[in-house]
Amino acid sequence: MNFSGAARVAGVAGWPVKHSRSPRIHNYWLRKYGIDGVYVPFAVNPETAVEAFRSLPALGLRGMNVTVPNKEAAYRAMDEVDPMAERMQAVNTIVVGGDGELSGSNTDAFGFLESLRESQPGWSAASGPAVVLGAGGAARAVVAGLLDAGVPEIRLANRTAERAEAISDAFGSPVGCVGWDDRASSLDGAALLVNTTVLGMVGQAALDIDLAALPRHAIVYDIVYVPLETPLLAAARLRGNPAVDGLGMLLHQARPGFREWFGTDPEVDQALRDHVLADL
Repeated sequence: MNFSGAARVAGVAGWPVKHSRSPRIHNYWLRKYGIDGVYVPFAVNPETAVEAFRSLPALGLRGMNVTVPNKEAAYRAMDEVDPMAERMQAVNTIVVGGDGELSGSNTDAFGFLESLRESQPGWSAASGPAVVLGAGGAARAVVAGLLDAGVPEIRLANRTAERAEAISDAFGSPVGCVGWDDRASSLDGAALLVNTTVLGMVGQAALDIDLAALPRHAIVYDIVYVPLETPLLAAARLRGNPAVDGLGMLLHQARPGFREWFGTDPEVDQALRDHVLADL
């Protein structure tokens, strides 16, 4: 990696942050496009995160990605936020303006939809209901993205019903809650199933769901990317359902920040996927 004293600097803030693949993604793009820049990880303690983000202009950084558990603190630290970040009450991308003002956005919904459309170009939001499993920050982003795309109905199921109800209350119709014990039957007539839980991730139990009621044409999307082929995706492929892994969402959500910090709209291609996969 080559960069000069005039390099544009951005990074990612998390606690911990060593697990983040963002440096691998952004530094790959910096090399690919021959940009004098560098992208580095910052371990930012949640207790001092607001102050840390407010210091970005003084440090000369172009901006920063934000990962758990600092997205809500980043939202509080911004001078302005985009509509999606306002809806999420969370920021994952910070841009430092020429005047030192901090602008925050949330690109998770963008990353989810771009990955879905790239992998399944025939997908149409109007094709039918979506079932979303989980009720964390990722679920909120997926629900917001699907609503904006025009999905007519979203069936939301979570092991803790109160958290699903909070999302349903926040977004209103057409988001409805489904009991966790009814998650399998909720697949009847669905055109899309999205797992936003950690179930199926390395070190976690597999997602327990019977896909029998899911139409064969329905797309199954798992935002988990370690492993890339989760038990859910394997089961979906076995019965003939189109399947989408979570790596694309990770890669596409990084694009808007890179464009703002480094002036180039980067490409998500197989070479980038292979580069990131080599580190998973």
